[in-house]
Amino acid sequence: MIFRLAIKTGIVAGTYYYTKQLGVWGTSRQTEKLYNDISKSLQPHIKDAKQKLPFEVPPLPKTGEIRFLAKHYYNEGVKSSIHFIYMLPCHTGRLARKAKDAISGALEAPAEQARSAK
Repeated sequence: MIFRLAIKTGIVAGTYYYTKQLGVWGTSRQTEKLYNDISKSLQPHIKDAKQKLPFEVPPLPKTGEIRFLAKHYYNEGVKSSIHFIYMLPCHTGRLARKAKDAISGALEAPAEQARSAK
């Protein structure tokens, strides 16, 4: 178990170190440069894939579109998290009621079986 944890921790640490070296966690300029470099290096492969695939491959999104999408989905995640926290008392109450009903039902069933056996 400890060996497995060490392997997983090593993979996560190595991934973080590698992405940090590439510039994923750097400034926005570094990340944009990395994205443009990856986009340029994928262009020959995309052209090759377009020729071989029977459908059209959409172009890679521009950096402005990526920024918009990142902000949009981040905001949606924050809104969903806040809504979940807002509804947490309601969900907890429902869960407690269902648990109470399930336990009551489980306790009543053996009592009824004991009465019918007499």
